[in-house]
Amino acid sequence: MGLLLKGGVHSGNLQAALFSLVLTGGGLLITQRAYSQRLLPRRSLQLGAMVGNTAYFGLPEALALLPPEALSFSITYDLVGTLVTWSLGPLLLTGERARPLQLLQQLLRTPVVQALLVALPLLLSPWRTPIATALWWPARLVLWLMLLLVGMRLGLLVGQRIAAKGLRPALLIKLLGLPLFTLLVTQSLGWAPLLRDALVLQAAAPTAMSVLLLAEASPPKSRESLPAAQLVLWSTLLSLISVPLWAWLLAQATVAM
Repeated sequence: MGLLLKGGVHSGNLQAALFSLVLTGGGLLITQRAYSQRLLPRRSLQLGAMVGNTAYFGLPEALALLPPEALSFSITYDLVGTLVTWSLGPLLLTGERARPLQLLQQLLRTPVVQALLVALPLLLSPWRTPIATALWWPARLVLWLMLLLVGMRLGLLVGQRIAAKGLRPALLIKLLGLPLFTLLVTQSLGWAPLLRDALVLQAAAPTAMSVLLLAEASPPKSRESLPAAQLVLWSTLLSLISVPLWAWLLAQATVAM
């Protein structure tokens, strides 16, 4: 909620929301095609190749690498991506059909939706600025604590060999394919560099921890949890190299404009 109030609403938020919906939701639909399933045979890999850790990794990344004005776009991308993940993700992993009431209850239980419901009225209130100022430091503190949590969770996975079939294609799609597609689309549409940079870096975020949590909660646990764990681990480690490279490439593209 603090990040939402600090970021505010700008003209590019709608573009960021639509792009996140198309990239994440459309990507998940593509993974259900026969040729995609031959490349990514496990459902957790199909989900993990498209869903990034845009909150615990992507938002600290945006705070570190982008101007404060880009935070709103990064948050919007994360919000939409989270909604897609927690609505379509469980259905993809279990193969069940969507039940509207159950889907609505599941979305309402997610922290991002709860924060959104509280923050939206405050954005229109006269108390937005003092509340945003008061929550700014706690919000950033929570992000850094969540990074520590991600590190501790990944520490439990270190030592596992790359064994899951389809893991390498999933890594290439998540760390190279999605950000490259995002860069090409935003450049061709002539979107502002700040919006472009926020979307590309969010698309370049490693696989979301939520993929592992959903895989561990879906039956049979052993079938999907190991590929999900390996994808989260290796995408996070490799992103420590790939994300700075994407940031450097975006800086060069801005200078060349």
